[in-house]
Amino acid sequence: MSSCILTARNLSKVVPSAEGELSILHALSLDLNAGDSLAIVGSSGSGKSTLLGLLAGLDLPSTGNVELAGNNLREMDEDQRARVRAEHAGFVFQSFQLLDSLNALENVMLPLELEGHRDARERARGLLERVGLGHRLTHYPRQLSGGEQQRVAIARAFAAEPDVLFADEPTGNLDSHTSQRISDLLFELNQERGATLVLVTHDERLAHRCQRLIRLEGGHLIDAVEP
Repeated sequence: MSSCILTARNLSKVVPSAEGELSILHALSLDLNAGDSLAIVGSSGSGKSTLLGLLAGLDLPSTGNVELAGNNLREMDEDQRARVRAEHAGFVFQSFQLLDSLNALENVMLPLELEGHRDARERARGLLERVGLGHRLTHYPRQLSGGEQQRVAIARAFAAEPDVLFADEPTGNLDSHTSQRISDLLFELNQERGATLVLVTHDERLAHRCQRLIRLEGGHLIDAVEP
């Protein structure tokens, strides 16, 4: 039986605004088991990225709590949450977020080196070869296409073997052909490595490749598709 890797209970997020308090997310709960894949969909402003940030411990909820790999994020300070993310989470963003001063190999090596892995270079090289960039190891982000940069970002995300991969619009900056290739790669690697995938996307085709789907509107859960 699969074990629960990510739990959210009664999550809400309220922020101040010129008109008073603004509710971005309303009392949302979910459970994800190891190996699950979840798509979070909805229009702009529906609360998708807010929910992902709360699930990953990048932000704290106004009410409710999140447990990631058995760690109650609400009870931790930022340094402790950062440690949990480093040990259990990987991230892929729309904007790639590669370091311009590092080449492809160095970008993938960085999180491994920060965690003290002595085989960082070998592991990074292997992942870049797996995503089809074995011939681009010494190229810098400015020398890579958008699709190549996202492949480096995916290799970096999987480098530390995360329990949960959080992906926020991973194909949002790519053309349709490149988007398909990146989507295939993301799901292939996720299946190979047994991670749980939490995916925010506007792309309905990409969303329906996940085992589960939830749809948000105005911060409310309005639809859920279960296996």
